[in-house]
Amino acid sequence: MIFIGIDISKYKHDCFAMNEYGECKISNFTFQNNLNGFNSFISVLDDIQEDFRIGFEATGHYGLNLMLFLEKHDIPFMELNPVLVQKFILSHSLRRTKTDKTDAASIASYLASAEFNPYPKKVYKMFSLKSLTRFRSGLIHQRSQSLVRITNVLDCIFPEFKPFFKKKFSTTALYILNNYLSPEKIANMNSCSYDKLRSISRGKFSMAQFVQLKQLAKNTVGETNDIMLYELQSLLALYRHLDENIKDTEKKIENIILELNPPTLSIRGIGVQSAAIIIAEYGDFSRFHTPAKMISFAGIEPGISQSGTYEHSGKMVKHGSAHLRYAILNCAGSVILHNEVFANYYYKKISEGKCHRVALSHVAKKLIRVIFKLESTHTIFDPLLLC
Repeated sequence: MIFIGIDISKYKHDCFAMNEYGECKISNFTFQNNLNGFNSFISVLDDIQEDFRIGFEATGHYGLNLMLFLEKHDIPFMELNPVLVQKFILSHSLRRTKTDKTDAASIASYLASAEFNPYPKKVYKMFSLKSLTRFRSGLIHQRSQSLVRITNVLDCIFPEFKPFFKKKFSTTALYILNNYLSPEKIANMNSCSYDKLRSISRGKFSMAQFVQLKQLAKNTVGETNDIMLYELQSLLALYRHLDENIKDTEKKIENIILELNPPTLSIRGIGVQSAAIIIAEYGDFSRFHTPAKMISFAGIEPGISQSGTYEHSGKMVKHGSAHLRYAILNCAGSVILHNEVFANYYYKKISEGKCHRVALSHVAKKLIRVIFKLESTHTIFDPLLLC
C-alpha cells in the first residue's frame, strides 16, 4: 500500500508518497494548481503499480478544484483534520522545521496510521451547501451590526424612537425609518400614513400609538443634521441590501437541502436552514462510527481532567465547528417544544439541579444520537420509537 500526502496551497501542491514501512516512493514532487499540473499528478498515479491512498488537510476552497478533479476520475481521497495532523507531527518531533515538503511527508505518515475514510461523492454539492450556510451566517452577523449602527445614529437624531418600539426594529419601525427618516417628517405623518402603517402591522399599530409617536417626534431632544440623516439613510439601505441577500441565499440553501432530503430534516423542530448547517458541517456521516464521535466533532462534550485521585469534569470543550454547535443547541431548544420525550428529558435534567444551558446541552447530545441513528440507517424520524 502506498500512502500519498499532499500539502495544499493556493497556486501549487506538494506531494510525498511512502509505503507502509515508511520507505519513500515519491519525494519532492510538486504540481501546479491548474489542468496541466493535475494531469501530471494523474500520470504519476498511473505509474504506481500498488494500491494507494491519498490524503490532504481540509483547507477550505484551496483544495476544491483538486477534489473535484479526483472525483471526476473516480480516485478516492481523504480529507484530514489539520488539528489532528499537527498533533501527530508534534508527537513525533520537537523540531520546528516546517516546509511544504515536510508537511506533505507528515500528512503521508499520518495517513498511514489513520483509518481511511474516503471523502463522499457529490463534493461540489456538499461544498456549496457548507459555503452557503457559512456565507448566510456572515450576512446575518453583518445585518445585526448594521442594526447596532442604526441605533447609534438614532440615539442622536431621535433617541425616543427605539424605546417606543420596545427596543426592537419591527417591520413597522423599519418602514417608518425608510419612508420618513427624520423626526420632522414623522411628526407630520397624516391619515394616509396611518392607513399604510396599520396595514403593514396587520392592525397591531393603533391610532393611539400613531398619535403618541408623532408627539414624541415633535418634542424629541435629538439633534438632526444632514450628515446624520445621510448616515442613517445609508445604513438603512445597507440593511435592506443585506436582508435581500440573506433571503436569496436561504432560497439557494433550501433548493439544495430539499434535493438531498436528509433524514435529519424529518425531525420536527429542525428547520431547513438548521438541517442544512448540520448536514454541511458533518459532511459524510459514515466517518462517524459512534454518536460519541459526532458529539465530540460538535464540541458539545465536557472536558475531563484526571490526575491520581483527582478527577474533574469541566466546561464544554467547544472544539470543532462553532456553526454546527450553534445550530445543534438552537435545534435542541426547538425540539423541546415539539417532542414530549425531549421535553421530559430536559425537565429531568432541570430537576437534577442543572441550569438551563447545561440541561439544553444534554438535550443537544441526545439529539445528536438521534441524528446519528437516522443518518446511519437512512430512516425517517418516528417520535413513537424515541425513548
